[in-house]
Amino acid sequence: MQINGIHHVTAIAGPARRNLDFYSRVLGLRLVKKTVNFDDPTTWHLYFGDAGGNPGTILTFFPWEHVAPGRLGVGETEVTAFRIPAAAVGYWTHRLIANGVAHDAPQKRFGETVLSFRDPDGMRLALVAVPGSESEPAFDNGEVPPESAIRGFHGVTLLLDKTQTTAAILRDVFGFVEAGREGNTVRMRAEGTAHGGVVDLRAAGGFLPARMGAGSVHHIAFRAGGDAEQARMVKTLTDIFGLHPTEQRDRNYFRSVYFREPGGVLFEIATDAPGFAIDEPADDLGGALKLPAQYETRRAEIEAVLPALV
Repeated sequence: MQINGIHHVTAIAGPARRNLDFYSRVLGLRLVKKTVNFDDPTTWHLYFGDAGGNPGTILTFFPWEHVAPGRLGVGETEVTAFRIPAAAVGYWTHRLIANGVAHDAPQKRFGETVLSFRDPDGMRLALVAVPGSESEPAFDNGEVPPESAIRGFHGVTLLLDKTQTTAAILRDVFGFVEAGREGNTVRMRAEGTAHGGVVDLRAAGGFLPARMGAGSVHHIAFRAGGDAEQARMVKTLTDIFGLHPTEQRDRNYFRSVYFREPGGVLFEIATDAPGFAIDEPADDLGGALKLPAQYETRRAEIEAVLPALV
């Protein structure tokens, strides 16, 4: 059976220590994995999520100390949104103020209360009040009370020149359905999943193209239950949409293929297995630097050049 929804979101950040402090302390997410960029092992790859590192909760970063700021534009993720209990909007408003985080006044979108803000690199984030989410498991970081804690992703907003083909890929490949329209935004929803089940497509024809940098989302990964499901998705992309995804790549914690959808956003299809507990106990997730096998012989060299996290 197809597993729907977002697997993870990967973004670009500035200083790693600042990134870790904001997402683990201020937002209360769990650091579930410390590893390195497969293509640049002198750069951290930090994974944040819920207590178990479950798909639909994982936000990852490539933090470069001196990276230039990105520029929002078409062909990019505009907003990454998290789920919070409906009663927690007041708590989070006060917490953002207490931590000096600029934010907008709460607004209603698609009937939901949304609290928008930015991280220290300018990445656009939102907290969406979701009735019933208070009954879902919550990670306790010792600062954010569990009753107010983030419950994984709500979804993402993609800024596109046109929305039709992207919507068709979400429908025919990833099992989303249109769930509403509001202004120039089409809401697509993956039924049967609590976390990461919403993709909003915002049409902004004629807007400048995106430029990657600090605060930019690099790619969005969608879930595949396993290799066979991933292969079926690739076949649909090839046969129906004429796209050519990459070969499968082993990312240690999932297996991935990548393609750029017609609107310009880089999409990934990631398997749920094997998960983040494959190389360290679930209770110790994020405790030690985990290196891809090809870099293990260079551990001392890599540890010496990675920026300090504390």
